[in-house]
Amino acid sequence: MRFSHDTELTLRAACALVNSDRVDGEQLGEMSALNAFLDAYGWTGRRDYDDAELESVHRLRKRLGKIWAAADDEERVVGLVNALLADTKASPWLTRHPEMPEWHLHLASIHDPLWQRMGAEMAMALADLIRGGELRRLKTCAASDCEAVLIDLSRNRSGKFCDTGNCGNRQHVAAYRERRAKEG
Repeated sequence: MRFSHDTELTLRAACALVNSDRVDGEQLGEMSALNAFLDAYGWTGRRDYDDAELESVHRLRKRLGKIWAAADDEERVVGLVNALLADTKASPWLTRHPEMPEWHLHLASIHDPLWQRMGAEMAMALADLIRGGELRRLKTCAASDCEAVLIDLSRNRSGKFCDTGNCGNRQHVAAYRERRAKEG
């Protein structure tokens, strides 16, 4: 299933947000890091640049992590996504920007707090995933030493490893070495 550009981008952003404290420690501990994250994923609108904003994004990250953790329980995920949509007071409207000329949804006012805008858009992207019967695309990295999550957007849903810690390559090298040891 193909998702719209903004849905894919938002799913990737949600995944990156969840992983921002799972690999190599806290990656969003300071406002400068949060701003770099927001810029990398094209978040627009109000920014308060204070500790309260940073803490609210950390709380959102924790909620999203719970969604990934429950990915094998559709009813639970639906409840978590619905709660997030309700808490953010999502109110969809179509828009486009000069840098992104395709129509896309915004789900909160540009004046709403950052966590609310992020949470609404991330919850709606997850709702698209659920509506499309594609919840199994939310995964946890298959590497035994990794806790990162991934959004598998491959055509055949075959992705098993995150791209945060080179896990796929490490696992393939280990398997190769094991096969070579058995041969020799």
